Amino acid sequence: MRLYYDLASPYAYLAVSRAAEVLGEPPELEPVLVGAIFGYRGRGSWAHTPERTAGEAEVERRAARYGLPPLAWPPGWPLDSLDAMRAATWAKRQRLQAEFARAAYEREFAHGEDISGIDALVEIGASVGLDGVREAVADPEIKLALREATDAAWAAGVHGVPTLQAGERMLFGDDRLEEA
Repeated sequence: MRLYYDLASPYAYLAVSRAAEVLGEPPELEPVLVGAIFGYRGRGSWAHTPERTAGEAEVERRAARYGLPPLAWPPGWPLDSLDAMRAATWAKRQRLQAEFARAAYEREFAHGEDISGIDALVEIGASVGLDGVREAVADPEIKLALREATDAAWAAGVHGVPTLQAGERMLFGDDRLEEA
């Protein structure tokens, strides 16, 4: 199984945090740039609509129901996740994607920290044994890998995150993990 995620998404935080337990095994985490997916589908995040307050309340209810820490929204959320997702792409190459994603999500949504800056990403990487984050975020090969992964996800039917690919099925939403 493959779980597509972006570190800017609180729903993806919920899915990544509980996927291994719900599924009985950890899925392969696939970093994608949700901003590009929004561009492909022609509409953006609910966080930029009048539904934002209701959406935040729903995420908070789900986190409580799942036994996760209370959400602490980072100042300025939703954050620009481009560098974070490049760092996540580097983490995947180093086989540390799950550790990096969990550490980043914890800082972002459990502690309310802005993880979009390079210094925060370097610290998160160091906390899970991931070196070279600063260089990787600027590396044209990593930039291309994220772009290609995002394009491939879109072509496979990923129209938002989190999306779990279970066999041929694409299940959108943290609340659909149980279906897998």
